[in-house]
Amino acid sequence: MRPHVPWYVRWAIILPFVLAAGGLVWWAYDIGLEFAGFDRGQAEHELSELRDQIAALKSENAKLSSEAAFHERQAQIEHAANQETLRQLKVLSEENAKINEDLAFFQNLTVSGVREGDLSIHRFKIERDSLPGEYHCRLLIVRNVQQRAKDFQGNLQLLVNVRQNGKKSVISFPPEGQLKDEAFQLNFKYYQRVERSFQLPPGVLVESVQARVFERGEPEPKIKQSVNLS
Repeated sequence: MRPHVPWYVRWAIILPFVLAAGGLVWWAYDIGLEFAGFDRGQAEHELSELRDQIAALKSENAKLSSEAAFHERQAQIEHAANQETLRQLKVLSEENAKINEDLAFFQNLTVSGVREGDLSIHRFKIERDSLPGEYHCRLLIVRNVQQRAKDFQGNLQLLVNVRQNGKKSVISFPPEGQLKDEAFQLNFKYYQRVERSFQLPPGVLVESVQARVFERGEPEPKIKQSVNLS
């Protein structure tokens, strides 16, 4: 009869052989890799270097992306600043041209035969604006007075003669009964340049426009002048 051997004794006998066999397999694996030209230590070293290089490249890429975004924002800011500068230069140039135009007009304006306090309308123009049905009005109101005279106070009214579906009608800006609209108020001593825009419904055609200048408190216009659409 075979004597009973406890399990731990059996494992104590078998385990060294198992470990030796595992070590032999690992040694054979390493030897096989070396024969094949593969160096595990060098491979791990190279793998570690590649990881470091990838991390460095990611960091550099993030830095370059941040710098690119910064420069793009700066370029957008500079572009916007340049556009604003060009816009301001254009506005100043247009304003300067208007001032020079007014100066040339007054240099050539003769007052002979003009009574004290008389009003006159000059350079009255009506032009189509950028939006459909929108029109722009420009005119210069001149008053022949002495330096000690009081300022002229009143309002401007535009009567627009239109045609729609073969029918003629007149549209007033500001509307009748609203002549105190601040946008059409006048207040000057010698002259006032006026620029106003008005909007008409679709399908309405402008034939002519009449400008009427009222003095404050007076029911009838002091002066009126008509112009056809340019």
